[in-house]
Amino acid sequence: MSSERPINPRFDEDVHFNLVSSGPARYQAYTDKPVQYFTVVDKENGSVLGYLWADDEEAAAFEPRQAGGARAMNEGGFWLRRLRSAKERGLTSSQALAELYGNPETAGKGRPLPGSLTDAPNAAAVEALAEGQ
Repeated sequence: MSSERPINPRFDEDVHFNLVSSGPARYQAYTDKPVQYFTVVDKENGSVLGYLWADDEEAAAFEPRQAGGARAMNEGGFWLRRLRSAKERGLTSSQALAELYGNPETAGKGRPLPGSLTDAPNAAAVEALAEGQ
């Protein structure tokens, strides 16, 4: 009798992965095109949590403000879920941005800062703003 354990023959079989769906509908997370964005502030103390931006067609994202810490990072999940919902309903990214800016009462800890909707040359400019550059 041998002291070696038998090797399972399934270890020699190839592994195959089958994609069952493409996942949830999402906007692209980056663009070089001009974007509009607004500031998201904390409902409790008014501190800046981040910026929600979108181009005219297919790109939109939330950029958490680096100085906002964990609260800003956590707030990003809420805004990204709202963007995903808008994409599933067939809205362009600019329509989603307008809808989210026009609804100041949100379920998250942040809300759009009134009067903060403005333009930027691209997503990188908004990202630099969030990083404090």
